[in-house]
Amino acid sequence: MKHIIVVGGGFAGINLARSLGGNKNYTVTLVDKNNYNFFPPLIYQVATAFLEPSSISYPFRKLFRHKNNLHFRLGSVVKVVTEENKVVLDNGELTYDYLVFATGAETNYFGMQNVKQHAMPMKTLHDAIAMRNRMLQQMERAIITKDEAERKKLLTFVIAGGGPTGVEISGMLAEMGRTIVLKDYPELHGTRGEIYLVDGSESLLSPMSKQSQKGTYDALRRMGVRIRLNVHVKDYVNDTVILDDGDTIEAKSLIWAAGVTAKMFEGIPAASYGRGKRMLTDEYNKVQGTTNIYAIGDTCLQLHEPHWPNGHPQVAQTAIQQGKHLAKNFKAMALNHAVTPFKYHDKGSMAIIGRNKAVADLPKPVLHFKGIIAFFMWLFVHVMSLINYRNRLKTLANWTVAYFSKDQSLRMIIRPDNENNT
Repeated sequence: MKHIIVVGGGFAGINLARSLGGNKNYTVTLVDKNNYNFFPPLIYQVATAFLEPSSISYPFRKLFRHKNNLHFRLGSVVKVVTEENKVVLDNGELTYDYLVFATGAETNYFGMQNVKQHAMPMKTLHDAIAMRNRMLQQMERAIITKDEAERKKLLTFVIAGGGPTGVEISGMLAEMGRTIVLKDYPELHGTRGEIYLVDGSESLLSPMSKQSQKGTYDALRRMGVRIRLNVHVKDYVNDTVILDDGDTIEAKSLIWAAGVTAKMFEGIPAASYGRGKRMLTDEYNKVQGTTNIYAIGDTCLQLHEPHWPNGHPQVAQTAIQQGKHLAKNFKAMALNHAVTPFKYHDKGSMAIIGRNKAVADLPKPVLHFKGIIAFFMWLFVHVMSLINYRNRLKTLANWTVAYFSKDQSLRMIIRPDNENNT
């Protein structure tokens, strides 16, 4: 049996591994720094206490039960020794016949050290829990302080990035302010912070249709979100968000959803990386300059499709499709059959704005939906995209309660004793 090492258990890695489950020609070891798979599109709902972490996560070892050829290794890659077909981890070494990078992307702070140190990213489950704790602690501090300016800073949120994550968390915070905050914190009656959504482009949700962009902009404005377009965050100093047009915003919370970058690994040739540190691959996902190393998902940059001259979008559907397709090619290789090039199938885009407010674009045929129809489309797609029935049922139950009660009871501050309380 050939040994495949898959680094990263996100959409791409988990779909590759599970598609090879039970295959007699391969044994697969999935390596990840976490012992669980999680669903990034719903991170912000954990961050705002509308879902519990276990609703969007599931342990790898339980997923791999009853598949004797699937194994899990907790660890992080330190370097790759290509001439020995060896991966060096922070806790040991593994040898491979094929190595697949599915490491996703990490937050890009564009070299701004103050933003990196003080802003709240939205990429991991840890980020979401840290944001939930910080948000709830700031509410508690707001009811204690006698300084009106300090209270307003504690209640003001600036979200950098007008993509789906920025839009969705802006809408969620706005709805919380209208339906929850004054119930839980009656002491704050008459005091209000602001929610700012900042993006450097000319519109929100720039990859989506003009209808979706305008609908999202109008809906968020009606919900009280202050939208600043064509402007970037330049720095974050002493609780002050500094914009590149000279304006400033006083806020204790800067939520960073403005960009991502892939990771680079020692041992992979520098010439194998392209824009955004993504690994350049051929149409079969093989990394350029290597013989048995592959990349899929956000860390992969394929340029062979004319319709995607700058590479495929870094979204869940790309990762899922590449993971499943590479699994098919591995199966074909084991049987000495021809492999097929990857072809991306765009299934559309959608974003939720608030209760009964969402937008959705479907490419074939070109259709646009908004309002309650798009809202329930979004709910259905995201529930069905969760990794198993347990997650789907838990998430659906939480959403049902939240929809009819306009509330949720998950606002607990739970943190390790040694966590830095900021």
